[in-house]
Amino acid sequence: MIIKDIKIFVCSPGRNFVTVKIITDSGIYGLGDATLNGREMAVSAYLEEHVAPCLIGRDPQAIEDIWQYLYRGVYWRRGAVTMAAIAAIDMALWDIKGKIAEMPVYQLLGGRSRKGVNLYAHANGSDITDTLNNAQKLIGQGFKALRLQSAVPGLKVTYGVLGDKKDYYEQQGDRPLPPEEDWCTTKYFAMVEDLFKEARKHLGDKVHLLHDVHSRLTPVESARLGKLLEPYNLLFLEDASIAENQDNYKLIRQHTTTPLAIGETYNTIWDCKDLIQNQLIDYIRTAATHAGGITPMRRIADFANMFNVRTAPHGAPDLSPICFSAHLHLNTWAPNFGIQEYVGLGNEQMQQIFLQDIRVEEGMAYVSEQPGLGIDFNEEAAQQYPYKRSYLPVSRLEDGTLWHW
Repeated sequence: MIIKDIKIFVCSPGRNFVTVKIITDSGIYGLGDATLNGREMAVSAYLEEHVAPCLIGRDPQAIEDIWQYLYRGVYWRRGAVTMAAIAAIDMALWDIKGKIAEMPVYQLLGGRSRKGVNLYAHANGSDITDTLNNAQKLIGQGFKALRLQSAVPGLKVTYGVLGDKKDYYEQQGDRPLPPEEDWCTTKYFAMVEDLFKEARKHLGDKVHLLHDVHSRLTPVESARLGKLLEPYNLLFLEDASIAENQDNYKLIRQHTTTPLAIGETYNTIWDCKDLIQNQLIDYIRTAATHAGGITPMRRIADFANMFNVRTAPHGAPDLSPICFSAHLHLNTWAPNFGIQEYVGLGNEQMQQIFLQDIRVEEGMAYVSEQPGLGIDFNEEAAQQYPYKRSYLPVSRLEDGTLWHW
């Protein structure tokens, strides 16, 4: 069996997605997600021009060798574009191997560590009351873990709050150029403790609460926030500060026992090595699409397990259902899995394109038992939703200084 063809699709069923389809000479094919929000066409070109020609005629079952070839075999390693391209190839090859073996991918990884995958859903609102009302609705649907985000009074736009959009997928169309948003740490601090104080009062102690700072704070501000939120027993505080300098988290860790999570923008194990081995974080949030696929995610999980760090893969709406499927297989296997971020299984258009049989009940997801990743791709439906240029926002302080979005 050899790789006969590699197709790359860029479609926009509400948001842009880059999908890879590897086809073998036997007719078996595999799917991978190469989406990189705001840089989709860069990854598509990387795959079309630089990766696909090198893989035609190769053995699709040589997953490890192909991964090393694409990572180690080039001088310019790492980086978001490179790793998203490698990730899609890797996922597709695992999908093929599972289909050849007539087994779901989690069985190839070593089998089950759990019966289902715990999820956390997003509860957001225009104010604290609105956020808590939405949280109650999610609890009514069976979710036992919620990320709470509320609009910051005095700011026109707040990260994680949908405003007049019904879901995350509606935000794609109005971002042909990067929108600019203001940030004020003082105004944020005036709101955030009240959010969790009211949450514990109205939601009780049995639901797990999480919060995403989205790297808006300096390390000393994050330390203060973690200390402030300790009475409310968060499952974790996500992306409290940028950790390009991984020593930043030493300062935060010294001042708070609130669990810390980071990693959604990381591309390799080297980005999180010091954070993990120095036990400066509690959850690592790398995503299969952005960290090179299933092969390196398995290594990160094993490494993290040595230092009591759990996995909590990124699950934003700019990761396609193929990535979510890959995460469910990894989560079902990983002995140190913690929790999976969940924003739903996509809008109606996405469900026409990405065909899946994932089951979500009472706040848990159950992986497909079909061979491979258990997901298919409707090429004809995808053609109805062509690519639309779109960007994530840009954040500035109120004096105009560019800040972390």
